Amino acid sequence: MRNASWSEPSGANASCLGSVPGCPNSSIPAPLPLPPPLAVAVPVVYAVICAVGLAGNSAVLLVLLRTPRMKTVTNLFILNLAIADELFTLVLPVNIADFLLRQWPFGELMCKLIVAIDQYNTFSSLYFLTVMSADRYLVVLATAQSRRVAGRTYGAARAVSLAVWALVTLVVLPFAVFARLDDEQGRLQCVLVFPQPEAFWWRASRLYTLVLGFALPVSAICVLYSTLLCRLRAIRLDNHAKALDRAKKRVTVLVVAILAVCLLCWTPYHLSTVVVLTTDLPQTPLVVAISYFITSLSYANSCLNPFLYAFLDDGFRKNLRQLLACRAAP
Repeated sequence: MRNASWSEPSGANASCLGSVPGCPNSSIPAPLPLPPPLAVAVPVVYAVICAVGLAGNSAVLLVLLRTPRMKTVTNLFILNLAIADELFTLVLPVNIADFLLRQWPFGELMCKLIVAIDQYNTFSSLYFLTVMSADRYLVVLATAQSRRVAGRTYGAARAVSLAVWALVTLVVLPFAVFARLDDEQGRLQCVLVFPQPEAFWWRASRLYTLVLGFALPVSAICVLYSTLLCRLRAIRLDNHAKALDRAKKRVTVLVVAILAVCLLCWTPYHLSTVVVLTTDLPQTPLVVAISYFITSLSYANSCLNPFLYAFLDDGFRKNLRQLLACRAAP
């Protein structure tokens, strides 16, 4: 239900989450017709993301849950990322139906549930990447100093993961509270219905997502990696530390690659918030197309991580082949 938005709400006291084309997070007097190519392309792209995301994240969950030797601290955090992505891709068909029908046929309870899952995905990705970056900071620094990270156990990682989910639940709760059905030109829409003054609450919601869902976690990640680079320059590795560093390098590359792809997919979406808070773009076909492209890019993040994991982790590919071979064997 998330969408890049390019204009402030006007008219009805609601903030549309995707049903109204061209103005996904605002309510306008009349929906703008989508150009035919875009009307066809959007559901097709969403369907491809859904299919690829379900297959890829299911493979990650299968390997990480069924292979004992894959149960490491880093893999536990990746498992939680895969769970968030799997949940989102499971409900993506609802978004497709909403887009095609141009109205919400699933009831208010489902509206609140879909909005909550969508926001879980929005916030949890960078939150878990922040935790993974902090873990890499501690591990790489400890490796360089030829020591172990105290308390870095699978049980501790599980407790941290639960804490992250609890935090994300608190963060997304307001979206579930404000989500409800609203009649717009005779069509029920799943929207965020804000109290008066609507414009203030609408801007506050966009700023809320920008700060808590992007600015703070990205700033924390940048500080962690910058500090790590500075501290590593001041440390002279001995032979033992160099060997350990090489052994940990692949995991660090994997985490950085996942982070880079996440930022590539999510930065345009959050930059659109800066645009909408500072300008008032007209809802032209080009602006509408860019809005849906940015939304699709954020959706795509949910299906890219499994491929990174497969390409960068030899152990994952090996274990996946073994599991598939066992299932295929008569």
